Amino acid sequence: MCHEIMSKQKRQDMMQSGDQPFKCEICDKIFLNYGTLKIHTRIHSGDKSFKCELCDKTFIIIDSLNRHIKMHNLDKLFKCDICVKMFSSNGALKMHMRIHTGEKQFRCDVCDKMFRYNGALKAHMRIHAKIKSFRCEVCDKRFTQNCTLKMHMRTHSRDKLYQCEVCDKMFIRSGSLKRHMKIHTGENLFKCEVCGKLFTENGSLQVHMIIHTVDKPFRCEVCAKVFKRTGDLKSHTMIHTLSKPYECKICHKMFSLCGNLKTHMRIHTGEEAFNCEVCDKMFTQNSNLKRHMRMHTGEKPFTCEVCEKQFTQNGSLKMHMRIHTGEKPFKCDVCDKLFRYNCVLKKHIVIHTTNNKSE
Repeated sequence: MCHEIMSKQKRQDMMQSGDQPFKCEICDKIFLNYGTLKIHTRIHSGDKSFKCELCDKTFIIIDSLNRHIKMHNLDKLFKCDICVKMFSSNGALKMHMRIHTGEKQFRCDVCDKMFRYNGALKAHMRIHAKIKSFRCEVCDKRFTQNCTLKMHMRTHSRDKLYQCEVCDKMFIRSGSLKRHMKIHTGENLFKCEVCGKLFTENGSLQVHMIIHTVDKPFRCEVCAKVFKRTGDLKSHTMIHTLSKPYECKICHKMFSLCGNLKTHMRIHTGEEAFNCEVCDKMFTQNSNLKRHMRMHTGEKPFTCEVCEKQFTQNGSLKMHMRIHTGEKPFKCDVCDKLFRYNCVLKKHIVIHTTNNKSE
């Protein structure tokens, strides 16, 4: 036991010098003191020493137990007025409210991306710092985030995703699959009384109801347009901002935000700053990376409300909707024939080109 514990003075000296001597042998994470490492190892061992006397639920650290105990005293819970979710502290409620307001107050100094929570910003910063603390024990590949490691681990396992046996939709977590199954079973679904749309959670219904309400508290001071979320208002105000102080030195295009200029510059430099940690493919924009990640996760967030077919991209859904609406926006200039898709029009044009050559 004695060899595991160093003197208080030595620990203080190491902390001041920046040394981090305590390393987790499982995930290689490093800590400033032995006590923190000891608590961390419970995550891997599954040791939950702290037990709630009211419901027998167990926890890894006592702070989690204390927060949990508050949940038994319903009178002291803090309630979200929008989605009715309950929280054990006012601070947790305030953080939750950012979901509804769209507020993102934490900015990345490298790429100007905004985040709702400081923890999310810290996790994002690992991408720029190239710090990869999470190691795959099968192939030794390293990752910046634990969630990405877990996603990668499915490439080594046959049981990669949770699949709905009714419609074959894939999910990363079993909880997401359980919520999805309510759509098929009709169990405990929450229905919008205005448009009839169904939701698996009451919170989702409450957020949806904002669409039907007249109450839009965030008003643009320039044109008086109103918005449901402060984030939407901030995006809108950029329309009125005439000042575009950031200029691209190559093509002279102007930008109102430095972050937009940085993103634009990748077109000229060929820089691909966003890396898929599953297959190592590189992208110039984070939005393109997010779309690509759906190939690995199987996520299809865009659903056709007519036939319930699901798509990985909103553009694919819009094209699909033309089947139901009968819309044919592409017209042949030669014979006035209409087409649903541009690619079909291009194939059709060849007919006229071939006929002209034969004549």
